[in-house]
Amino acid sequence: MATCFWLRSCGARRLGSTFRGCRLHPRAGGLVPAPGPAPGPAQLRGYAGGLAGLSAALLRTDSFVGGRWLPAAATFPVQDPASGAALGMVADCGVSEARAAVRAAYEAFCSWREVSAKERSSLLRKWYNLMIQNKDDLARIITAESGKPLKEAHGEIFYSAFFLEWFSEEARRVYGDIIYTPAKDKRALVLKQPVGVAAVITPWNFPSAMITRKVGAAVAAGCTVVVKPAEDTPFSALALAELASQAGIPPGVYNVIPCSRKNAKEVGEAICTDPLVSKISFTGSTTTGKTCVCSNRFLVQRGIHDAFVKAFAEAMEKNLHVGNGFEEGTTQGPLINEKAVEKVEKHVNDAVSKGATIVTGGKRHHLGKNFFEPTLLSNVTQDMLCTHEETFGPLAPVIKFDTEEEAIAIANATDVGLAGYFYSQDPAQIWRVAEQLEVGMVGINEGLISSVECPFGGVKQSGLGREGSKYGIDEYLELKYVCYGGL
Repeated sequence: MATCFWLRSCGARRLGSTFRGCRLHPRAGGLVPAPGPAPGPAQLRGYAGGLAGLSAALLRTDSFVGGRWLPAAATFPVQDPASGAALGMVADCGVSEARAAVRAAYEAFCSWREVSAKERSSLLRKWYNLMIQNKDDLARIITAESGKPLKEAHGEIFYSAFFLEWFSEEARRVYGDIIYTPAKDKRALVLKQPVGVAAVITPWNFPSAMITRKVGAAVAAGCTVVVKPAEDTPFSALALAELASQAGIPPGVYNVIPCSRKNAKEVGEAICTDPLVSKISFTGSTTTGKTCVCSNRFLVQRGIHDAFVKAFAEAMEKNLHVGNGFEEGTTQGPLINEKAVEKVEKHVNDAVSKGATIVTGGKRHHLGKNFFEPTLLSNVTQDMLCTHEETFGPLAPVIKFDTEEEAIAIANATDVGLAGYFYSQDPAQIWRVAEQLEVGMVGINEGLISSVECPFGGVKQSGLGREGSKYGIDEYLELKYVCYGGL
């Protein structure tokens, strides 16, 4: 959950530029394994229009384990959230496939950990280059399975690829230490070594970037991974597997086990409790993690509140265009599924029943069951669900406040704390507020804060650890102290 608020000192002249950052999202060396058989023409005809014409090699439907494309005993459908049409049938992995993937990753780790940092760096760079070469197809896959506008999907692919590029460089910058002890005949050394097999569980809202942000660091450190992508968006993870194979990432280093919602719990439990797994990296739903940086609450000082709400509504009307993600001009696509729409409805209805006013939107969009109108609420109070539950939909609740202290108290009155944003031109106020906000990341006069060079992560129930930046690779390394005596 993230909070964005405006203080009087920012001035109304800033309002026009704030929507860019706080816009609403419906939802941020070895052997080359022999490639498995590509889907035939009959299979490709099963894909919706958004995937038609893509490289057959990227449209994978089997699991990817130990460098091989393996079917499962059953399959599950993946649907286009905009039209409801089936995109394809994907391998529905179970516990046995999950355990096999972990074993493959563990076996690969025994040799991958010995590969030089320079060679790991080179292979990650090749993987990055292939992502850039295939950026258009990869973006279309994201739009088809997640519904996000194609322009945003292209942005995600670059963001995703940059993590591979970044960690290809960080692979060669894993340094240890030498410590001089009081004893003259001893030296203390600190080594950094890969932790082992990492289980990676990712969400649907960034089906490519959430993978490379974790996997890039893990692979650079010398770890191997088993990825369980979200059941709504497995195609991106499988396309990345194909490109990893083409890049020469050795068999077993990167494994993908897609599964249906029905199997998700047991598959997740299998990989997270397997004794061969040394690391779990999870980003997902609010039942087990709070993880979104999109603004969930807008706190606006009373003196500029009315002008802000008016300008906000006008900006939404002008800039938010609901439609299929493949359509030119679309800035807001569908939600991922009807359950997500129902949650937005629940939050709107709850707020209205407790006194909130719908300024614009407020209901399902006529385009289809997974579409919801961009919605702005005023007269929002802290007893409403939308102020303490993550909506994950096109809903902007605006809360009035009077003083800086009150705004900080409201912002911090939650058990999550990923990101917070505020606008101010007062340097002293900027330092005060930035230091007092109980979040892992703060945007000041800026809503777009994610960057591969900077640490991503939160506090409270918004997770442990950091991803990206020079700190991200440390999550996949452990320290070993070596005492060298007899000198």
